[in-house]
Amino acid sequence: MKLLLRFFGWAFAVGSAVFLVGVVAVAGAMWHFSKELPDYSTLQDYEPPVMTRVHASDGSLVSEFARERRLYLPIQAVPKLVVDAFLSAEDKNFYEHGGIDFTGIARAAVVYAQNMGTGRRPQGASTITQQVAKNFLLTNEQTFDRKIKEALLAMKIERAYTKDRILELYLNEIYLGLGAYGIAAASLIYYDKSVHELSIAEAAYLAALPKAPSTLHPFRQRERATERRNYVIDRMVENGNIKAADAEKAKKEPLNVTPRPTGAHIFAAEYFAEEVRREVYERFGEKKLYEGGLSVRATLDPKLQAMARKALADGLVKYDETTGYRGPVNKIVLSGDWGTQLAEIKALNDIPWKLAVVLETGDQSARIGLQPGREAGGLSRERNTGIVPLDGVRWARGAAGSNRNRGTPGKVSQVLEAGDVIYVEPLERKTRDTRRRQTSDRDEEDTPAVGNLYRLRQVPEVSGAISVLDPFTGRVLALVGGFSYDQSQFNRATQALRQPGSSFKPLVYAAALDNGYTPSSIVVDGPLEVDMGNGQTWRPENYSQKFYGPQTLRFGIEQSKNAMTVRLAQDVGMPLVVDYAKRFGVYDDMPQYLSFSLGAGETTVLRMTAAYSMFANGGRRIKPTLIDRIQDRYGHTIFRHDQRECRGCTADAWKNQPEPSLVDRREQVLDPMTAYQITSMMEGVVQRGTAPILKEVGKPIAGKTGTTNDWKDAWFVGFSSDLAVGVYVGYDKPRTLGTSAAATGGHLAAPVVKDFLKAALANKPAVPFRVPPGMKLIRVDARTGVRASGGDGRVILEAFKPGTAPPEAAIAAVDPEGRPESVTPEADRAVRGGGLY
Repeated sequence: MKLLLRFFGWAFAVGSAVFLVGVVAVAGAMWHFSKELPDYSTLQDYEPPVMTRVHASDGSLVSEFARERRLYLPIQAVPKLVVDAFLSAEDKNFYEHGGIDFTGIARAAVVYAQNMGTGRRPQGASTITQQVAKNFLLTNEQTFDRKIKEALLAMKIERAYTKDRILELYLNEIYLGLGAYGIAAASLIYYDKSVHELSIAEAAYLAALPKAPSTLHPFRQRERATERRNYVIDRMVENGNIKAADAEKAKKEPLNVTPRPTGAHIFAAEYFAEEVRREVYERFGEKKLYEGGLSVRATLDPKLQAMARKALADGLVKYDETTGYRGPVNKIVLSGDWGTQLAEIKALNDIPWKLAVVLETGDQSARIGLQPGREAGGLSRERNTGIVPLDGVRWARGAAGSNRNRGTPGKVSQVLEAGDVIYVEPLERKTRDTRRRQTSDRDEEDTPAVGNLYRLRQVPEVSGAISVLDPFTGRVLALVGGFSYDQSQFNRATQALRQPGSSFKPLVYAAALDNGYTPSSIVVDGPLEVDMGNGQTWRPENYSQKFYGPQTLRFGIEQSKNAMTVRLAQDVGMPLVVDYAKRFGVYDDMPQYLSFSLGAGETTVLRMTAAYSMFANGGRRIKPTLIDRIQDRYGHTIFRHDQRECRGCTADAWKNQPEPSLVDRREQVLDPMTAYQITSMMEGVVQRGTAPILKEVGKPIAGKTGTTNDWKDAWFVGFSSDLAVGVYVGYDKPRTLGTSAAATGGHLAAPVVKDFLKAALANKPAVPFRVPPGMKLIRVDARTGVRASGGDGRVILEAFKPGTAPPEAAIAAVDPEGRPESVTPEADRAVRGGGLY
């Protein structure tokens, strides 16, 4: 008995010693590793990188910008189904343990011993808290040191934060594949829906991804991904989260993953979205743009944007087709599967055309194969074909400099050859019906089926831009910087510096009207010589190369007379014209050369549209903007475009107080009466001048055409009562658009504006331009500017400022005989105080 007691005493002493040594060892290890632990208190103020989202004026998503595609979602906003799925997949005892799941560790240790020497990856036993510690504060290295630190941090985190806070950090930080960080972004990227709309199968698949997102890829590893998803569904049943019947139904569902596209989410808004990105970057920097979680409310009107894009593209294509067919995009050898070869050729993804290969040709038609699409991460096996009839290639005469026939094709085989890679577009029904009637008497074998007819297309070489503004606020409602953003990211609406030509003239006329002229004032349209001061003489000519003698200012702007404009610029002085150009934002620093009065300087479409907006709004300065408001991740407004004061807008309730009012302190850059006079004169450009095609809109439209030297640029800038539009057409590397009237602003740019305004104003009333108080409207002869009676055939209502109404007979202001006038630099300086011309 004594021996037994002595043995137990010895065992107890040894055990106590071993225990003390173990405690000291564990304490020492904890002290050693605790010294190197990162500061977990940073989690309290953690702000994860969150994507910036841009929304249009109607709330629809325009674009997203991020390095990590993440949307932060508070735990209170996460549906219970999603929480249950992730806990079932990753840590079912999350709400019971203190940061470390000892049962899970024991299970992982057993599996590790069983797999010893097999090369299999050890089974994980990390809790969600441990994963938070690893993802936020540690590295991904597979070492025992890291695991010990992870466990220590997990226990500290559990004592410092609530379970909900830890789960919130996890669900928003975890990487889930396809560039998605966090459940909110993953739900959008995988299924294009919010987390509240996820089904059981969808939530389970997202919960399966943290284990290994790359090896559970929805397309490359579909079977493995489905297996892991179903495992999560089974665990949800086991934990009592869902019913067995619902689980069986969910497991039978396919993955149905349809990755959400990156870039612009509104068709044709790519140029607009990129311009917004640049502006946010310039205002707040790169980190704020890509990680700040900004909410940007843009000025974009998606409907007007689509209309503007279509109008510009149609105009560019229509002109380009008149220059002839330049040949196929590419050529392939028709052997084996033509679809595989065609799929390797990159197509423009932002145009409504399809890439196709010519399979065989004949006299009356060609059979084509359409580029196959992609599905489930691979190439579709379906091969669709179509027919290009002779009507679909009628336009395709040979381009200048090519070996092709310059005449209208009489056979399809004259245009297309087997192996040609081309763009095609479905023929319109009207064209199909016409063709059916024309071919009704032909042999059936020569008449292709009408159901899948296509028209040959080619990407235009010519380019251009269109901008659409609200003239009263400067909000850019639509912006298109070229035919295809996929082809060229250069934004011609904001980055291309082009000569505006005659579209600059209204600023010269505005300066004249502000300084003693009236719309009925007479200026000579006659030969003019300007001594350039270097031994050379400049003789400005009209487009028609004819002169019409003494004419009214209205005639000069309606018919775009160069000689009259130069004389006006001489009289009012180029320094004043330069001041008006700067005041209207057309140029920052315009030289005082007379040629600049005819638009010889370079500016952008957006600047010109903004300048015309100031005519439309009564002379108030506006600054074009693509952004209404920017909010930070907490909803605080950090930028607002509209700085007008709203008096009475913060009242809590109606107490018979005055209605709210906006206080507009913007600068008045032009007399409202002058603005209306210019507007009325530019209305005449549409009614009787160089842009009569705008009359088809059927609404009051004012504007001005512009054509530069050698027909290199064609412009039209104009406005209705509430929309300002600017368009230019030209080659990126300037060259002539032609040598006839067909290459002018009235024939190339004005039709684009016409098509846009017809669509944009289709359901709006014909609102006349507002006449400012005090303006006198007097009947005058449109040709002479003298007073007229109501019965005269050429009578118009002309706008005059008080005290400037015309006498009964007009008197020529400059050289009534129309003789050539020579102006020397000395005489010019004597009148205006200096300047080199």
